[in-house]
Amino acid sequence: MAGSSHGHTPAAWTGVIIAFIGFCIAGMFMVAAQPWGFWAGMAVVLLGGVVGYIMKMMGLGQPKQNHPVHQVAGEHAGAGAKG
Repeated sequence: MAGSSHGHTPAAWTGVIIAFIGFCIAGMFMVAAQPWGFWAGMAVVLLGGVVGYIMKMMGLGQPKQNHPVHQVAGEHAGAGAKG
């Protein structure tokens, strides 16, 4: 995945950070035996996915043409670009 810059976008980072915060909230309330807090944390996790998706639709995600699945075999994003 490192060769395709998978996840190195503002949309990905924002979504993952929000989801991680929700995971921490849910874990804290699960240990405290508070079901309402756990489900609130799970809602924040889902919010992270929604925010990441919206940011991707706004153009802050990785464009499809840069993904290796959408490239012809042997063709790289920087291939052939000589100055």
